[in-house]
Amino acid sequence: MIRVIGGGVMGLAVAAELSGRGRAVTVIDRERQAGPHHCSWWAGGMLAPDCEGETAEEPVVRLGRAAADWWAGQGARVIRRGTLVLALDRDRAELARFARRVPGAPLEAEGIAALEPDLAGQARRGLHVAGEAHLDPRATLAGLRARLAAQGVVFETGEARPGPGDIDCRGLAARDALPDLRGVRGEMVVLRLRDLDITRPVRLLHPRHPLYIVPRGQGLYMLGATQIESEGRGPATARAVLELLSAAYALHPAFGAAEVLEIGADARPAFADNLPRIRRRGGVIHVNGLFRHGFLLAPAMARMVADRLCDGITPEVCDEDHG
Repeated sequence: MIRVIGGGVMGLAVAAELSGRGRAVTVIDRERQAGPHHCSWWAGGMLAPDCEGETAEEPVVRLGRAAADWWAGQGARVIRRGTLVLALDRDRAELARFARRVPGAPLEAEGIAALEPDLAGQARRGLHVAGEAHLDPRATLAGLRARLAAQGVVFETGEARPGPGDIDCRGLAARDALPDLRGVRGEMVVLRLRDLDITRPVRLLHPRHPLYIVPRGQGLYMLGATQIESEGRGPATARAVLELLSAAYALHPAFGAAEVLEIGADARPAFADNLPRIRRRGGVIHVNGLFRHGFLLAPAMARMVADRLCDGITPEVCDEDHG
């Protein structure tokens, strides 16, 4: 029996890979269900490796390209409509810079309106990154947990300190074993606006306040953007909420009439270079440092953990082994 400590996106992905290869798995988590104690609960759910490649290192792009198929194979509802990247006229230099780094189809106003009719007239230039996808993180976590339980994965509730043979997927809570982890705070807002129908993630570029808007269906939209070097996991700040709402209003004035359903924040675990690691210390395998790429990179990281345990293959992101 392999114990996985932590039931967020990384722990569930590891459990899925190991269970799929015939290993008996127990997942130990603080709560009985997926919820706000997981930083993946607050994620945008964008499976957008090419767009992330604007700033992320090559492994994020390469490893992330398999994520959409992996999640679909686990029964998640993956929506494959690409990503629409926009910039207001005053920020057109940001769009030109982005387009030099990210492969996509340039759009004029007519092309934007053809993809998203409700955004007609809101921007004159954009970029469509067609090969990307998105999912609903909360529905995906709950669905995968139920799927694994039905397959025989055991779930236990409580606090557990990882020991030899365990796989540590605790995120920022693993700083007791990984002192070089740091927290990167993200803040988000969930809105309901039934009068606007956007069908794919939209990234609005801005030199100071970039924004992404992810549709969740039935008039729900998740707004996110902030990235603050902080381990704080408390409520979102007023400044962050104002910036998110102001950027959304700039994209489309209809957002001014939206209902604010939820405001949240959490700290995502990251190493200094924002790349994930698999480490072995004292017989414990630590899988951590997904930064803001949880749903994008968890499948590849889980596969590498399973390759190591089942086939003895050393992961490419393994940076040390202490026995």
